Amino acid sequence: MAGVCRIAGSALTSPLSSAGPRLLGPTDVRLLAERYDVRPTKRRGQNFVIDANTVRRIVRTAELDSSDVVLEIGPGLGSLTLGLLESVSHLTAVELDPVLAAALPTTVAEYAPSLADQLIVVEADALKLAAVPGPAPTALVANLPYNVAVPVLLHLLALLPSLQRVLVMVQLEVADRLAAQPGSKVYGIPSVKAAWYADVRRAGLIGRNVFWPAPNVDSGLVAMQRRDPPASVVGRQRVFEVVDAAFAQRRKMLRAALAGLAGSTAAAEAAITAAGVDPTSRGERLKVEEFARVADCLGA
Repeated sequence: MAGVCRIAGSALTSPLSSAGPRLLGPTDVRLLAERYDVRPTKRRGQNFVIDANTVRRIVRTAELDSSDVVLEIGPGLGSLTLGLLESVSHLTAVELDPVLAAALPTTVAEYAPSLADQLIVVEADALKLAAVPGPAPTALVANLPYNVAVPVLLHLLALLPSLQRVLVMVQLEVADRLAAQPGSKVYGIPSVKAAWYADVRRAGLIGRNVFWPAPNVDSGLVAMQRRDPPASVVGRQRVFEVVDAAFAQRRKMLRAALAGLAGSTAAAEAAITAAGVDPTSRGERLKVEEFARVADCLGA
C-alpha cells in the first residue's frame, strides 16, 4: 500500500469553496484537471464523470444509508466521491494515480467541507490490495476502469467478506457478461465467478456523453447482493479452476474440457456424472452450484 491520506474537515480558501456539498459539473472537472495538470489516459482507463445527475442516479441506485461504509475504486477527480459522502458514514477511496490521490482530499475539503473527515484516500493498485484501512466496508460503489474491471471486482469480493452490496459502472459488454445467466451467449467465466459471491443483476444503462473524455462504448450498472457461496468441499479455488478449464475451449463438451484436471476423459465423465451433470453438456449451461458439485466429485 503506497500511502494513506486523511484530511480534517476544514474548507480551503478558493474560488471553488462552498458552504456545503456541491457535485462536479463539466466546468468543475475541467478546471480541476487543469489545476492538477491531469490528462486522462487510456492505459489507466480514465474517463471522468461530468454529469451530476448521473452521480445522483448511481448513489440512489446503490441504496446506501447513513450506516454504510463505502469503498470506492478509481475516484479520479472526485465526481462520485462527493455524491457518496453525502449518504454514508465513511468512504475509503483507492486511487492508483499519485496526482489524483493527493488531490482528492483537497477537492473534498473545498466542495464538501463538512464531510471531509469522513474520507480516507489510499494511493494503491486495487488489484494488489491486501487490506483496507478504516472501518470494514459494507458496500463497493465505483466507476471501475474498463481494462481491469472484472479482476478488480473479483479480487475485492474475495478480500473483503464485509462487502454486502456492490454497484459498479463498467463497460456495457462487461456488465452483460457479469449478469448473464446459464445458456446466454455471453455467459462465461466472469458470470460464474461473480455468481459464487452474490446475486448479480443489470441495474441500468449509462450513455457516453456523461464522461470526459467520452469513451467509444456505452456503460452499464451492475448490482450485486452478497449471499452464501455454494456448498463445496474443495473450496473456491478448486471450483474456479474447474470453471476456467470448462471455458478454456467453450465449444468442448465438459468431459473433454475437464479431462486435463481429471487425468483422462473417462475419469472426467465419471466425476461429472456423479455430480448429476450431463458430461456431454458445455460449461455455458452450468450454474455455479453445478460447477461446485463437479469440482467436489473431481476432488482436489
